[in-house]
Amino acid sequence: MKDFSDLTERELMALAIALEEEDSRIYDEFAEGLRENYPDTAKVFAAMAEEENGHRHRLLDLFRARFGDHIPLIRRQDVRGFVERKPVWLSRPLGLDTVRKQAELMEAETKRFYIRAARQSQDVAVRQLLGDLAAEERRHEATAERLEAKYVPEGVREKEHDAERRLFLLQIVQPGLAGLMDGSVSTLAPLFAAAFATHSSDETFLVGLAAAVGAGISMGFAEALSDNGSLTGRGSPWLRGAVCGLMTTLGGIGHTLPYLLPDFWTATAVAIAVVLAELAVIAWIRNRYMDTPLLSAAFQVVVGGLLVFGTGILIGSS
Repeated sequence: MKDFSDLTERELMALAIALEEEDSRIYDEFAEGLRENYPDTAKVFAAMAEEENGHRHRLLDLFRARFGDHIPLIRRQDVRGFVERKPVWLSRPLGLDTVRKQAELMEAETKRFYIRAARQSQDVAVRQLLGDLAAEERRHEATAERLEAKYVPEGVREKEHDAERRLFLLQIVQPGLAGLMDGSVSTLAPLFAAAFATHSSDETFLVGLAAAVGAGISMGFAEALSDNGSLTGRGSPWLRGAVCGLMTTLGGIGHTLPYLLPDFWTATAVAIAVVLAELAVIAWIRNRYMDTPLLSAAFQVVVGGLLVFGTGILIGSS
């Protein structure tokens, strides 16, 4: 991956073209998915798709004039700082709230991209076009907000919850939640393998503590190095890494602490109860914050967690 600040003007323009093409296709998918039940909203998204196509053509014309006909293949996943966009086909059937949230995130991120790109550009014509497109993306944000006010029923979500705040929550809160889930599940196998291999509370506690702290350090560095925050405003990468690492450690400590009890079987019974509670909480978190259906989240987390748990017991007992 490449840092946004290291992109040349040619690469910035190529990335902008790719983003506009992707956004146009996503809005077309929104329009198609909503046409049967919400025809008025579908027309709005169809118009937004056309406008994004217009942006792409303007970018293409300027790119040809400045850099020629060959456009390098640069995608959002090649540059640190972009939000991962969930494929539309995974969200069907489309609901107004789902579409609204994704549209607001798209426009907030694209607006921020154009503002940053315009500041970075030294070419006057490129800088002017990118600034104009940033202003037009602001109008798209307002369109998404009008859709919410008109079509989203009362009580679907909080009234005061704008796109920038949602972008922050998506990128700051989610690393912490991901760390919590990883720490809770990944440390099950070494903890219970040690427990059933040694039948010692003291030794099991030390193994669990080492696994939790080690996983926290690993996840913390992985998050900190994944994105420098220059594009999306995610904040300090080391702060995000610290949050992710601490939550990973916390997830592993929960079922380790019962082994402070001197009686091994009592400690194990309490640890198993804690594991079941952790898996239930993780399934709820995935449903609440990551838009995963509750049944699917419960199946993924509980079955996956129990498999890891059983693997640890099997290895420790052998």
